[in-house]
Amino acid sequence: MKTGPCPIELTADLIRCPSVTPAEGGAIALLEELLAEAGFKCTRIPRGGIENLHARWGREGPIFGYNGHTDVVPVGNRDSWTHDPFSGHIEAGVLWGRGATDMKSGVAAFVAAAIRFVQETPPTGSISILITGDEEGDATDGTTAILDWMGQAGETLDACIVGEPTSVARLGDVIKIGRRGSMTGTLTVRGKQGHTAYPDRANNPLPVLAQICAAIAGTPLDQGSEHFQPSTLALTSIDVGNPANNVIPSEGRAVFNIRYNDLHDAEGIQAWVKRFVDEGIGSTGCSADLTWKISGESFLTETGAFTELVSAAVAGTAGTNPQMTTGGGTSDARFIKSICPVVEVGLVGDTMHQIDERVPVADIEGLSRIYGEILRRFFA
Repeated sequence: MKTGPCPIELTADLIRCPSVTPAEGGAIALLEELLAEAGFKCTRIPRGGIENLHARWGREGPIFGYNGHTDVVPVGNRDSWTHDPFSGHIEAGVLWGRGATDMKSGVAAFVAAAIRFVQETPPTGSISILITGDEEGDATDGTTAILDWMGQAGETLDACIVGEPTSVARLGDVIKIGRRGSMTGTLTVRGKQGHTAYPDRANNPLPVLAQICAAIAGTPLDQGSEHFQPSTLALTSIDVGNPANNVIPSEGRAVFNIRYNDLHDAEGIQAWVKRFVDEGIGSTGCSADLTWKISGESFLTETGAFTELVSAAVAGTAGTNPQMTTGGGTSDARFIKSICPVVEVGLVGDTMHQIDERVPVADIEGLSRIYGEILRRFFA
């Protein structure tokens, strides 16, 4: 009887595909061939120069999904790596390479688990695998493109696991049941340019900009909620672009990122910031523009049957008592949550995006067993 691919070997093969976002690098082609051979119906979903893949085994419900990405961040200084970042080198029980943690190992683990499951214990129901090449990039033509295609094709999911690194100290100690929202604001304050020797003939926008920045950065949004830590605002840039020290500039610009919990939505955050801007501008004679880029709203998968199923599968396989959290940055779970309950379960992420990204091979095997146990419990 076939037992499916080895998740460690598959991770190494995926690492050897140089899929630095937005390049496909052969990674999605490799998975498409492997899944098709295992009886999955595969559909490529290209959009905006990004390659994506939807693969489904089975024709009836319920439908369980796995979501992940094969694109990786740039390697940085290649000469600083102990082993070539695209070698998939294994030494002393550790696999090295870009994407080893984030998240080619997660993809390999759930693909191997899914293939093994349908070969050994074919379920009554379906398994869908959603793979994108646009998670580390703009995330506009990746999982969202797959979901758009699914809507048009009449495809759906009843529950989904995203394979992002979630563990902190050991495999299975943390799973994520939600994420904070993320949005970036750009504030431009305009005044009147002039000579620094004659400030009365100018209208300096920089004190106004600085006052507004100090106000929004120094005012807490909240104290946190039941499942979320307090919302945060971080100034990331204050830029004038003025090369002369005897010129009062005509404008200044500040950029800030806000990570917000389930007490807020994007519209409410925008209104909150605008009040500070309006008060800061007041009667100064300056003007202001405020623009926004919203990466995703906060969401929470309510604790219940699905979260308990996942938690029990992790505990029974990894021997941990996983903590359910909502911390960290954004992930493609923010898109999946619009169609079904979603939980994130993955490796320890301590080396992701770093030089010498690496993962213990035992953790890849362990994660694949966790994914297989989740499938067993879901279809039981």
